[in-house]
Amino acid sequence: MSAAETPWLRLSPRNLLIDPVKVLGQFAFPAVVTLVGISQGDGGMPWWALPFVVAGAVVVGVLPWLTTFYRTTDTQFQIRTGLLNKKMKTAPLDRVRSVDLEASLLQRLVGLSKVQIGTGVDDDRITLNSVSRADADSLRAFLLARRAAAVAASATPATSGMEMRPPPVGEPAVGQAADRTVEAPRVLAQIDWSWLRFAPFSLARLVVLAAAVGALSQFGDELPVADVAESAWSWVRQFALAVVIAGLIIGGLTSWVMIAVSGYVVQWWDMRLTREAGSLHLTAGLFTTRSISVEEQRVRGVEMKEPVLLRLVGGAELSTLATGVGSGGVTAVLPPCPQAVARSVGADVLGSSTAMSLQLTRHGPAARRRSWTKNLLSTGIVLAGTLLLMIWVDLPWWMPALVAVLGFCLSAVVAEVSYRHLGHGTTDEHLVMGSGEVARVRTVLEHDGIIGWVLHQSWFQRRLQLATLVATTAAGAERVVARDIPLSAAIRLADRCTPGVLSHWLA
Repeated sequence: MSAAETPWLRLSPRNLLIDPVKVLGQFAFPAVVTLVGISQGDGGMPWWALPFVVAGAVVVGVLPWLTTFYRTTDTQFQIRTGLLNKKMKTAPLDRVRSVDLEASLLQRLVGLSKVQIGTGVDDDRITLNSVSRADADSLRAFLLARRAAAVAASATPATSGMEMRPPPVGEPAVGQAADRTVEAPRVLAQIDWSWLRFAPFSLARLVVLAAAVGALSQFGDELPVADVAESAWSWVRQFALAVVIAGLIIGGLTSWVMIAVSGYVVQWWDMRLTREAGSLHLTAGLFTTRSISVEEQRVRGVEMKEPVLLRLVGGAELSTLATGVGSGGVTAVLPPCPQAVARSVGADVLGSSTAMSLQLTRHGPAARRRSWTKNLLSTGIVLAGTLLLMIWVDLPWWMPALVAVLGFCLSAVVAEVSYRHLGHGTTDEHLVMGSGEVARVRTVLEHDGIIGWVLHQSWFQRRLQLATLVATTAAGAERVVARDIPLSAAIRLADRCTPGVLSHWLA
């Protein structure tokens, strides 16, 4: 069917139940403030204007459904939007790299989903809001299966004449070629609620608690319960200081555990990581469900993080490094979970278990000496600032002594830990780097994903025969760094991963 013959489709009519409600929610607070402000003026409040405000919000909410059309031709996915300024976006079907589905709580209640299509060109995705869940699943299956079917058709002459048609609305998106190429999904990982024990040891949600404390500090005096809280605090202060401190610590830890566990459940509810149609597919979420798909050909490696608290209880986090999928190319595919699970899933994604368990080569005594020097020097600068402050402010003599003792002890610990996290290694297919100041990070990158090397030496590194080796890539953060690596080891490592690139350095 040609593009001219392919009909344009609208968003689901159930979208009319969602967008007006969202617009009303967005305008409710400003509208109330405005109307109350007018009502306090001399002219009084024209309450008859309220229905017009509500009607205007409903009209604005209906416009997306009236002005958005989409269709799938034999070669492109197309979406057309706009009332006065019309805009049309297209994505070649053979360039689709990721198809993500997301549904808020309101959308789930009425059976809708949002589709985001990535082509790998940039972080800008084609977004199709509020289509039915069946149509979203059908469209996603068709777009992800088309590339696999095209590869199979080119490899098999007998199927080269087969044509893959766009999916009819409400029907499974499979064609004759897709039936032979799409395999049953294979589950790589799914949520295990025993992993909840790791939630309090991940500080990712500490910002939520900090924001809540900040809000209370700013607006606490305005709250109706402020007087009650002040009276309660006066009553608590009658007890021994140790009891008060213990109560505050217990209350703080209890609040943190509740926030961490609740956030973990909301974000990772019903998490499943599967491999299907040549893509990795992640689904998770309690109130807002996310369905993220990444073409495996775009995945160039993985990154396993072990934050200091999480490492103490044997936990880790795992992310994939991919090209052209947005979010900086880093996609978290596992929640905080046991290290063994993270290593196993990482090995499944890479197709090899060697890189995840490889014993890394340390960077040697010179790198350790440099780590200690940098951290102790930082503490020395802070101590010097404290001593200078004594000139201007009347500080007790024990203040600089306390800063010196605590600072140098902390610097010694961080220096040694930072050095122990450094390491490098390589297999026949992957480059492996160890890094991290406090959190231990293992980054695994395919040799084929390396597009260049940068070798840098500072004046201090040259004196120690060390260097900073950077493997540039289009995936993830676009660079994998080996810090304070011996110069000779850096050259050998780069030459092994990319033969011939530094051969003249080895001569």
